[in-house]
Amino acid sequence: MVWPAGFGEFLSVVDRDGALAETKIDAEATLSRRGLLGLTFAGAGALALARATGAGAASGLSASDVAILNYALVLEYLQASFYTEAERGGALTGKTAKAATVVGATERAHVNAFLQLLGSQAVKRPTFDFQGTTEQQQPFLKTAVAFEDLAVAAYKGQAPRLQSDAVLAAAVGIHSVEARHAAWMRVLFGITPAANAFDRPASRARVNRIVASTKFIVSKPQVKRRNEPKFTG
Repeated sequence: MVWPAGFGEFLSVVDRDGALAETKIDAEATLSRRGLLGLTFAGAGALALARATGAGAASGLSASDVAILNYALVLEYLQASFYTEAERGGALTGKTAKAATVVGATERAHVNAFLQLLGSQAVKRPTFDFQGTTEQQQPFLKTAVAFEDLAVAAYKGQAPRLQSDAVLAAAVGIHSVEARHAAWMRVLFGITPAANAFDRPASRARVNRIVASTKFIVSKPQVKRRNEPKFTG
């Protein structure tokens, strides 16, 4: 099996210590191209954010902040679907299965929080196909590390652009929890959780290009063969 087209670039932005690139894990990919263009990242402080600003508060935010929050929502859709599929598939075991359950519940809570916050301005949930990466423990962990590391880098790049003080305050907590998710998955995968003294942010354009290149977002649900996942996205 081979990784999705563009997955090498996906790893290059997050795998600064080279540990992921050294592994021999493969995953099948025949995905149709869709992007996260025009959206941005957030993470684990969404519930606190919703409580701080109140449901429906998006009407009081700038258009730029609403766009950033919608980018956050798309990322949470992506991550929640990934972990939920892994949970339902039942292929994970031990500490990895427990981590997927904990992080998955968090990501689903984030989705609900952003939906409440954005109200009618929330973007609709895309369709995902993770091409078997949730069906084996090591491919799952490799993809989880890449997702979480990229989320941290992307969110780091967007936080300074937030205009609302309330949203920015919550963003500080969001970023730290996303970093903990990344460290947790790295430990489970068997690589150094913090290999560098400093981390670089990722620009929105680069993140959009990387996520689109994985082709995990599809235009419609894929028809699965008997030995493929029973649940996709």
